[in-house]
Amino acid sequence: MQKKSLGKLGVAVLASASLVFAVAAPAAHAASKKVIVGIAYDLGGRSQPGFNQLAYIGYTDYLKKYPGAGIKESQASASDTDATRTARLKLMVQAGANPIVAVGFNYATAVKTVAPLNPKVKFAIVDDASITLPNVEGLNFKAEQGSYLVGAIAGLMSKTAHVGYIGGVKIPLLQAFEAGFTAGVHKVAPKTIVDVAYVTLPPDFGGFNAPDKGHESALGMYQNGADIVYAAAGGTGAGVHQAALEKNAWSIGVDADEALYPTNIANRSATAILTSALKNVNAGVASFLTDVKTGKFKSQNKFFDLTNGGVGFSTTGGHIPASVQKTVNALGKQIAAGKIIVPTDPTKA
Repeated sequence: MQKKSLGKLGVAVLASASLVFAVAAPAAHAASKKVIVGIAYDLGGRSQPGFNQLAYIGYTDYLKKYPGAGIKESQASASDTDATRTARLKLMVQAGANPIVAVGFNYATAVKTVAPLNPKVKFAIVDDASITLPNVEGLNFKAEQGSYLVGAIAGLMSKTAHVGYIGGVKIPLLQAFEAGFTAGVHKVAPKTIVDVAYVTLPPDFGGFNAPDKGHESALGMYQNGADIVYAAAGGTGAGVHQAALEKNAWSIGVDADEALYPTNIANRSATAILTSALKNVNAGVASFLTDVKTGKFKSQNKFFDLTNGGVGFSTTGGHIPASVQKTVNALGKQIAAGKIIVPTDPTKA
């Protein structure tokens, strides 16, 4: 995955189909004492580029320094409930996984249930800071900072002084993306209009996997005058990128470098992706696994941001002029130094 580095800053009823385990370890090392890393994915799994796949990449990065660990992976289902997620984690524990990474805030209730029952198992959960248990670490990303940077890019590059933001589901996590994006736009282009739309409202989380609705929402924004639209909406973003291609406009991806997604390349929508706001979940997962391995694990919420390579933006395609990159890099340094505080509340953006 190609990433833009800021100098030294770097930047989802229990069914067997939803409990698919894969073991990636040499058979000769299948002894009971062998370390087995568990990864419980959200919807999409590691086959779908994005934060799930990045979690797996974090495991492979860890293996480069500490080879020999195996892996057990568990796939989420669209019909998941807290009960099925809890059962999934229990099965991973029973299968010998320790440590275990739960990918996504949807696992919060499951982790809160399973972790106390298994005090010797170390857990990490991505995008949740609500758990205070002695064997749980929260891996959190200041995604508003990466959103701020792509917002600045949009503000500097919009020819119509009109851009848009589409969130998958209206929850605080994605409202922080919105706040950062809007603040970044207005930092460099105070008069630029920012349209905002959310695909669904809780408890409907289908907005993370509704490309047709993303396409429709983005078309509306482009037809209303926006020429750049940022999609923080998981799989829904594919529809936004397709709409950008159709309207000869720009779109912005999220989490991973969406211009490198095979499906976006195949349908040519990758050519319409201006940049992506990167949330380097791989860095968080590798950090957690390393802490467990080296005995440095402790109950905490770890935050990854512009100071430790946790967030950033991509430059695939070469669409961002050097002058714009220079300006945005400077803003990134100011954020890292605490001179710019990026809001997480859209009303304060």
